[in-house]
Amino acid sequence: MIQLNGISKVYRTGDVAIHALHSLDLEIGSGEHVAIIGPSGSGKSTLMNIIGCLDVPTSGKYSLDGLVVSSLSDSALARIRNRRIGFVFQSFNLLPRLTALEQVEVPLVYRGVRNRKKVARQALADVGLGKRAHHRPTQLSGGEQQRVAIARAIVGRPSLILADEPTGALDTATSGEIMVIFETLNRDLGITVVFVTHDMEVAHHTRRIVKLRDGQIVSDTKNSPAVGRPAPSAPAVPAVGSPP
Repeated sequence: MIQLNGISKVYRTGDVAIHALHSLDLEIGSGEHVAIIGPSGSGKSTLMNIIGCLDVPTSGKYSLDGLVVSSLSDSALARIRNRRIGFVFQSFNLLPRLTALEQVEVPLVYRGVRNRKKVARQALADVGLGKRAHHRPTQLSGGEQQRVAIARAIVGRPSLILADEPTGALDTATSGEIMVIFETLNRDLGITVVFVTHDMEVAHHTRRIVKLRDGQIVSDTKNSPAVGRPAPSAPAVPAVGSPP
């Protein structure tokens, strides 16, 4: 699904070149659950931005589902992000004036989906928030806000979810609940899930751990995931109409 060949990323500040990634090769298959880990400055956020089509490499080739995306235009990358990738961030990135239901509807607006409320309600139900649809972020706990963010990420039926420190702002118990949701999405729906984190406890919930240091992969190992508690309900694939 994800194929990176010779990926390098160089940032320039005046005459100074900062090499964030060095000729990196990585393949992630469809349906995998992977953690990309490393300390601050290891290049993991840069790698996530490239995988998520938020940035392009300085050199090298990136293919997503067989499509070479490393040289596409900004508008083409935006379409891929909207239709193929779901994003979950540490800071939730919710709009303060919108209800949970309206937050989840936003990606569907850009896709022109007509039955947005029905689809968004189903996505909220999938993460156990069906009864909180009309609450705004200030009326939700941190864990509930992250569930809204996950519902927003899955509502368009993405083939890939990228999660950047998804439990970084949560307590231990709530973090465990959120990890179970990701495990369920991966196991039951076959969505490819990639975490970017520095937290080994988070990484141990995945089946593969890729370690970065100084912009290079230093290890790539299989993992036996930590056993999570049952999810609130098994997610169902939201029906958003015929695929593009």
